Amino acid sequence: MNGTSILNDFDFSGKTIAITGGAGVLCSELARGLFDCGANLAILDYNLEAAQKLVSELAARPANGKSIAVQVNVLQPESVQAAIETTGNAFGRVDGLINGAGGNKPDATTSTEKSFFDLPPEAIRMVFDLNLLGTIIPSQFVGRLMASQGEGVILNISSMNSFRPLTRIPAYSAAKAGVSNFTQWLAVHMAQEYSPNIRVNAIAPGFFLTEQNRFLMTDAATGDLTPRGRKILDHTPMGRFGAPRDLLGTVLWLMSPASAFVTGIVVPVDGGFSAYSGV
Repeated sequence: MNGTSILNDFDFSGKTIAITGGAGVLCSELARGLFDCGANLAILDYNLEAAQKLVSELAARPANGKSIAVQVNVLQPESVQAAIETTGNAFGRVDGLINGAGGNKPDATTSTEKSFFDLPPEAIRMVFDLNLLGTIIPSQFVGRLMASQGEGVILNISSMNSFRPLTRIPAYSAAKAGVSNFTQWLAVHMAQEYSPNIRVNAIAPGFFLTEQNRFLMTDAATGDLTPRGRKILDHTPMGRFGAPRDLLGTVLWLMSPASAFVTGIVVPVDGGFSAYSGV
């Protein structure tokens, strides 16, 4: 025992974390939690106005950290490079990266009107690019910084679809499976080639209502659950959708020294969905 409290591991004071898709429903809640723990944050988002709104909200919270809003297109290397340089100039270094940019597209989703055979390649490609390439490109630029620093943490956002592909969303399921595989690959690569103090993990959220999936889960006119939404809850032992805050404990653990010997894993946060056989 060294007398150091485990609580100190969750003090992010002086640490800088960049979050892509940072103004989104899930990542904005992660930003709030990390900020409350003292972190400096770079809210990287395609929607600069939403990122700026979140930064203004964070500024009103009683925390020691600072935050900036930076517009970024995670599919354009030059945009990502500029965003990371802006972050480094503002805070001196980048200690953590959360790859939160991603999502599904209705055009890449099967339905009674659109069969799998009719899904347009450009829609499928967009979902692949947004989720997988949009994770790889930021990891390249931040990973290079971490290699020079000899330490750092990267957290990717996978999905339960990477474990159990769901009906109707072939592109999203396959793309998130790619994110999980890439997480394992990058964890080994960074530890072996650069430093064992560079860790790469992922979380796999279960079913959270977001703007990307709401059209599948609820009826737009009534707000009632669709048959798909009801089936999901029937197969979730906890009997509810996740709330963004439900991700926070797992994320704080994976981003902190409390998980110093953890790399290359994908953690389900799913209310028991993956454990239930349906019987």
